[in-house]
Amino acid sequence: MTRPDLSALTASIRRPGTTALIYLALAAVVLVSGVAVALEGKNLFATANLVDMFTRTSLTGFLAIGMTLVILCRSLDLSVGYTAALSSLVAATTMDGQVANLPLAIGAVLLVSGLIGAANGAIVAFLRVNPFIATLGTGLIIKGYLDTRYKGPAGDVPEAFRAFGYSRIGPVPVSTLVMLALAVAAIWFLRSSRTGHHMYAVGGDVDIARMSGIRTDRVLLTAHVLCGMCAGVAGLLLAARFGTGSAESYTNLYELDAIAAVVLGGTLLLGGRGGVAGTVAGVMILAVLDSVFNVLQIDPFAKDVLRGAVIIAAVALYARRQLDRTARRPRFPTAAAGRTR
Repeated sequence: MTRPDLSALTASIRRPGTTALIYLALAAVVLVSGVAVALEGKNLFATANLVDMFTRTSLTGFLAIGMTLVILCRSLDLSVGYTAALSSLVAATTMDGQVANLPLAIGAVLLVSGLIGAANGAIVAFLRVNPFIATLGTGLIIKGYLDTRYKGPAGDVPEAFRAFGYSRIGPVPVSTLVMLALAVAAIWFLRSSRTGHHMYAVGGDVDIARMSGIRTDRVLLTAHVLCGMCAGVAGLLLAARFGTGSAESYTNLYELDAIAAVVLGGTLLLGGRGGVAGTVAGVMILAVLDSVFNVLQIDPFAKDVLRGAVIIAAVALYARRQLDRTARRPRFPTAAAGRTR
């Protein structure tokens, strides 16, 4: 092994990957938060607080998993919060309090949310509209429909389906387990499927991906469809928690939390680098911080300031690591260096 190879190997051992780094950050946040809460005479790891933390991961997690797919393709979806709100209404009105209607309601939600994602993907991929503008426009269309058609809650969710929102195994809600299962499926999809590899290629450089024979438009469309369907699953969770469809749930700006979790999890907004594993850690960090803020009764304004500071610091750290990695990259291949000796 040549000297440059040894130095590269040593650097890779000393410098953990982004995913490992974000999980180390998660462990540090949990540790510091536990100490801070303990200094106030409270227990962050009490059952009620653990349930609160895990509950917070579910909804943001569903949205963030789908958001990771589109961001990896160097795209974006600002309509997921509106899609989730519409999906909760589709689910509740289709169920209409009848257990027998559950399969139909779930199918209708996935169909509607998938079509919204397909519309976003088609506008971005084929009409070449900037994803920020395209998905914001789609979200506003959905918002206008919700504000005009629904003046309040609608539909009725049967008790059997409400268990999806409230039942748990120990301190872990069932919805969190479903979210983690979806995350595992997404990780497998990105690592093992051809389309998953193509998403990284499209996000890395769409022109090179196109010249390599990848149907970039189809990959981008697929990412948006899957993102929309993940928002549909989040809408099912909203319906289960509220017991009805909520037309005003989009006011909680869920899409911003999802983007924050994705960025905090190490996925680059420029695409091509990152993954769902880091996103799950980002979701958990936000959930821990929110739970700590509630336990310590921190002012809501200060809570937003602290969350923003954490996100900015994380992105700055990732950017610095990326710059360091680029700066340390050898200008000439190892073989060429060997020939010059």
